Amino acid sequence: MTRISRDMGTMGVVIVLVSMLIPTGFARELRQRGEVSLIIGDRIGTQPSFAVPDCLPLTRDARTIAAASTIAQVLWADLDFEREFRLIPRDVYRTIPTARSLIDLPFDRWQELGTDGVISCTVAAVSDSQVEITARLFAVRSLESAFGVVYTGSNRNIRVYAHQLSDEIHRHQRGLEGVARSRLAFVSDRDSESILGLVENRPVKEIYLADYDGANARRVTVNRKLNTNPAWSPDGRSIGYTSWETGFPDVVVSHLFEGHMSHPAAGNSREQNFLPAFSPDGRRLAFNSSRENNNDVYVVNVDGSGLRRLTNNPAIDTSPTWSPNGQQIAFTSDRTGTPQIYVIGADGTGLRRLTYETYCDRPTWSPPPFNEIAYSSRTGPGHDIKVLDLATNEVRQLTFGLGSNESPAYSPNGRHVAFMSTRGSGLKQIYTIGRDGNGLRRITSSGNNEMPSWSH
Repeated sequence: MTRISRDMGTMGVVIVLVSMLIPTGFARELRQRGEVSLIIGDRIGTQPSFAVPDCLPLTRDARTIAAASTIAQVLWADLDFEREFRLIPRDVYRTIPTARSLIDLPFDRWQELGTDGVISCTVAAVSDSQVEITARLFAVRSLESAFGVVYTGSNRNIRVYAHQLSDEIHRHQRGLEGVARSRLAFVSDRDSESILGLVENRPVKEIYLADYDGANARRVTVNRKLNTNPAWSPDGRSIGYTSWETGFPDVVVSHLFEGHMSHPAAGNSREQNFLPAFSPDGRRLAFNSSRENNNDVYVVNVDGSGLRRLTNNPAIDTSPTWSPNGQQIAFTSDRTGTPQIYVIGADGTGLRRLTYETYCDRPTWSPPPFNEIAYSSRTGPGHDIKVLDLATNEVRQLTFGLGSNESPAYSPNGRHVAFMSTRGSGLKQIYTIGRDGNGLRRITSSGNNEMPSWSH
């Protein structure tokens, strides 16, 4: 069994004049020697079925009882998101007797439901602010413990423990890096109504952060101006975005943990800078700029040094995205009359065109192990999300004509794509979908939400 101690205390982080709670990382991880790894499921091509009943509260206070239910609900959803296991629906659990302890489970009843693995969990309050969570994954047929973990830390954000447990189970059972602990940055106008009068009715959009599933949304800019196109740094410690805070668009980088901002692309008031994209090593930014009286792609070091122009064409070149190895940059250009996706070497050589459609925009290069670019393609009155496989040049379509679908962003493991869609009410909302076109989920619901970026 693994024991992980986590300090989930409050970390005051100043991001654009606002404080927020960001949990710190796990402090230590100790594994028992001789621990036996057991992989559940021996039928080739068949997903093992897992059950996630409510955790057993070892202390009967209201907070612990609520935590026991929350952890199980969030864990079930996290495991279901990756679609590596067949999750037994939670509404059938009422027919199964409650576990009497962490290891005393009604295995015979779980087996009757066709369950291959069941996750048993206990929650105990160890102080007014600390909680201990113990979890085990059992193979129902053999009654063996396949995996175990103990988390101790603050009780302020119980969902974090479920996210961590999901990622541990995916890593242990499937060799997969899950995304339950990842975060989404996006643009929203949800809080703009109360402040429109203060900014003379100019559009107000702020940057928000949320868990990968849309929970715990929190605002990180409060400048009451237009802020767009957030982009995570590879280490998840900084966010770049475009802001009109100074009266003209400029690239801003908020260094979340250091609590300060920088303007690496800063020029003068006549130069407009947009759409930052961090290089895979986090040292450089690609962005679009109107300097030198034209819209081109530039590259600059994050500290503002080493500025250089990457493209040089009378057309508009914009929306840069880096290849996983940092050797190439894909971008949008209308140099042939309509916007299309191009790729160029990071040294400015080897330009080539990738798409030949009516209208293509907002390319996003996938992380390894996939080698593909997602983009927005005009397919009628609106746009749809498509994916170009760079090895085969084959294109597959992920969305099909429901509303307009734009601004794709890959998950850290490359298995999912977040995007904006106007389907349904016509408002802009963030959705996620598998790279195979399955598993569509709506992430936001309040106000208009767009331009997602997924943390690595």
